[in-house]
Amino acid sequence: MKKTLEKRKQKFVEHASKDETVLGSKGLLGSYFSGGSVTTNGPYGSRQSASEPLESTSPEEAWIAPLLSRSNLLITRDIEWANLTFGFEQENKYAIVDVSNPHVPAGFIREQSNVIFRQLLRSRRPFVATITDGNGNELFRVRRPFWWITSSIYAEVGGKEIGVVHRRWHLWRRIYDLYLGDEQFAVVENPGLWNWTFTLKGINGEVLAEIDRDWRGFGFEVFTDAGQYVIRFDHDRLPGLSEKVQEFEVARPLTLSERAVTVALAVSLDNDYFSRHGGWGLPFIAVAE
Repeated sequence: MKKTLEKRKQKFVEHASKDETVLGSKGLLGSYFSGGSVTTNGPYGSRQSASEPLESTSPEEAWIAPLLSRSNLLITRDIEWANLTFGFEQENKYAIVDVSNPHVPAGFIREQSNVIFRQLLRSRRPFVATITDGNGNELFRVRRPFWWITSSIYAEVGGKEIGVVHRRWHLWRRIYDLYLGDEQFAVVENPGLWNWTFTLKGINGEVLAEIDRDWRGFGFEVFTDAGQYVIRFDHDRLPGLSEKVQEFEVARPLTLSERAVTVALAVSLDNDYFSRHGGWGLPFIAVAE
């Protein structure tokens, strides 16, 4: 009996260490268990409820949970110096930050597109953006085809499409419909002009989440192309943004798949309204489209 128990124990240890090695090599265990609540003095808050991830209902949701189970995400776009100086359109790159630990990126977004299409089609160009964790391991992708009047962007996990965001044409309002499969779960109806808050609402008008483009200062907004977005999945207060972003209550937490579609919406918003295209060098200001 002792020998049998020892053999079983040895097999269990070997199996557990093997699973840990496989998952750890994909960057899942490290990012999942290191995302606990950390108290910092970062500029965007001191609390983040990332230690209690949402329940995954599919393998696709389990794959994206390490990043999207956080309460809030801060997405910052890199400065495009070639675009700013020479008017050469570059691939967009973003850093995703957990507001509880703003000094360590929680993930990245990197665009992949054709260099000729970027110069000719500008904001209407087709592209694929890969969302990775902090170690560069791919979690999901967003794909936006070429568009002429209204744009669409698709969220894909492991090559499987899980949701889509369709932009609805309006003369001045910014309206987006968000879907999981064929079922719509949210709509965004921004009044346009200088309103930079995009609230996701359910079918009955209940608030589900919010995307706010944070003002980074006159120099950043006018002379660079570095946008910054706060995606709020619940009502956790962000002290550093309390004067700019109104506090809100969510009717229910978004699922992990719905959150992936929300990130796709943020990428689409940045390309539709907040990206500068074309420039004449540093002495001149590139006009925002």
